[in-house]
Amino acid sequence: MFKNWLTTHRQEVKDPETPNHNNRLAAALAKSKSLSRILREVMYGMTVHEMDLTLRKERGNVDHLFMLVVFGDLVGLPLLPPYYSMRLLPHVIPTIEKWKRRLLREKDLTDFVAEDI
Repeated sequence: MFKNWLTTHRQEVKDPETPNHNNRLAAALAKSKSLSRILREVMYGMTVHEMDLTLRKERGNVDHLFMLVVFGDLVGLPLLPPYYSMRLLPHVIPTIEKWKRRLLREKDLTDFVAEDI
């Protein structure tokens, strides 16, 4: 019995393919990390996800309103003197095209219904 154990133990030491205790521990640790990540994502989805989506929509609406007030003259609605608009222009140039596209997009009834669902 001891001889049999000794030969299998020697084979485990010689064979690099068999996982040793450290590899098993690392695998268990990686599995527990992935399990904790999954649990964290599920809890996020159950508790905060809807609030996060609502806050992102509100931020988009506030950005849209700010752009309309400051750069409304680009679409024919001058509200502020051009001096202030020109002072803010370098900071807003990357978002002007997306803003104009979003502002001039056609909207139908399903767009308004989808916001409340």
